[in-house]
This record gives sequence, structure tokens and C-alpha cells, in this order.
Amino acid sequence: MGGKLSLVVLVLLGVCIFKGSAQLSTNFYANSCPNVENIVRDVVNQKFSQTFVTVPGTLRLFFHDCFVEGCDASVIIQSTANNQAEKDFQDNLSLAGDGFDTVIKAKQAVENVCPNIVSCADILTIATRDVIRLAGGPAYSVELGRRDGLISQASRVDGNLPKASFNLNQLVSLFQSKGLTQTDMIALSGAHTLGFSHCNQFSNRIYSNPIDPTLNSAYASQLQGMCPRNVDPTIAINMDPTTPRIFDNVYYQNLKSGKGLFTSDQVLYTDSRSRRTVEVYARYPSQFNAGFIQAITKLGRVGVKVGNQGEIRQDCSRFN
Repeated sequence: MGGKLSLVVLVLLGVCIFKGSAQLSTNFYANSCPNVENIVRDVVNQKFSQTFVTVPGTLRLFFHDCFVEGCDASVIIQSTANNQAEKDFQDNLSLAGDGFDTVIKAKQAVENVCPNIVSCADILTIATRDVIRLAGGPAYSVELGRRDGLISQASRVDGNLPKASFNLNQLVSLFQSKGLTQTDMIALSGAHTLGFSHCNQFSNRIYSNPIDPTLNSAYASQLQGMCPRNVDPTIAINMDPTTPRIFDNVYYQNLKSGKGLFTSDQVLYTDSRSRRTVEVYARYPSQFNAGFIQAITKLGRVGVKVGNQGEIRQDCSRFN
């Protein structure tokens, strides 16, 4: 009985989370701004030529946006004297400025051609797809038609983002609350094939007594060398020690070798309930790519505003 009730709750939750997604489409701007994807791509390419951080910065920005208030560009809003916005919550302070800059510049370019038509939320979605491609990841079509949110409060972030210390139950619970399955969560975790982390996110694993036994001992020693005790908190290291600039399935191969940087990474392999999916993704790149496309498409539907909801921001960093 309890299982059936839980299923009903999850189904209803999914309806709430994805209620606007039926109005998203891959050709939403076919008539109103047919060149929008090319305009965004040109800006992303230019930004990428200046710094690789554009890739992980934009990808992480998309995750952090969709997990709080849904995919509505609320994470890009600047704080004011009367409101501390999402981006200034502790967990968002490490978001790379290049991600924000990419979306803001792309929005300006789009506004020059199609004023007041394309949302910042859709531009972030397009840019995320484009940086994945630039890093060697799979190409896919993006669903569009989101509107920009009207709420951005730091107080609403807590409890909505996964933490580096999470175990499998905590990860699955959080992702399910967004309408995403365990398999979706494992696929999206593969985004950690790119980007970097500050030492304080995993120092407890390398300086505990004993050192976290799920961590490869040689890798632990390497991490201690890069992150000595009392290290400058701004120091960051690659999350994927093998191919940090390529979007690939090596992340999962690293997990099999005990080289998952976070507890929340390594648990995907050490917990028998998720290990099989990790093994499949580690062995078959095409399976990972397919799983990732499906999962990030579902992520892009979370809590979207459509129709007359929200607004089309003129400046991504402030409400109209």
C-alpha cells in the first residue's frame, strides 16, 4: 500500500514539476527569432576561444538554475539593497563568472536582432548545449519556450542543491523531488567530467583518520599534494584527473578506480544499487551520451514558466 501511495505522489509531483514542459518545443522561435541558436552559438564560440572555463562555468550555471525555482534564469539575477539573490547564497558563490558572462553577452546579441522575444532561460539552455559540444560531448536538439522567473532569493536555495557529502539515498531523494530518476542522476553526475572544485569540498576525505577507504590511495596522496592543510581556499583542482577538458565517459572509469573526487561521486560506484549503471556508462560511451541527453532534456523541463508566466527579461541580471 505504501509503495503504491509513494508512486502516486511521485507521479503527481512529476505533473507539477513538468506542467509547463508540454508547451516547450524545438522550433519555438521558428517565426519570431529563427536565427537565435546561431546567434547564441557565435557568442559561445567567441567566449570559448577566450577561456575554457566558459564550458564548465555555463554547464554548472544551468544545473544550479534549474534546481532552484526551475529553469528560469533566476540564478543570474543580481542582488539589490532590498533582496539577496540566489547567486549570493553560499553554495553559488563558486559559480564561475564566465558562465554568467556568456549568457549576458549572448542575450545582448540576441536582443540586437530579436528584441523582447527570447528569454534568458532559453539562452542559458542553448549555451549549455553548445559548450557541451565544444568540449567533445554529444550534439542534441534543445526544447525552447521558457519564460524568465520573477523570484530570486538566496533563502530559497538551501536544500535544493546536491552536496559533495551526499550518500546515494540523499542524491536520489533530491533528484526525485525534481522529477528525475536515479539513472538520470547518475547520467547528470557525468558532467563532473569537466570543471573544477575547491579543496574544502573533499578535504575531509583526504585528511580523515583513516583516509576515506573508498578513495584510491595514490590519488589521495596526489590530492594531499595539491591541497595541503590550510590551503588557500581559492585554489581549485580538476574534478576529472584524467581528461579534464573533454566531455567523455572517463568520469565513470575514474569511479571504478576509486578516483571520484566527492563522496557523492564515489558512492555511485561503491553503492551496489547504482554500480551497474556506472559500469555500463564506463564501458559504453554511446550509452552514456544517450543517457545524458535524455537526462539533461528532462532537467531542462523542471519548473519551467511558459505562456503568460514570468517575463522576457531585457537584461538577464535584473527584473524588468
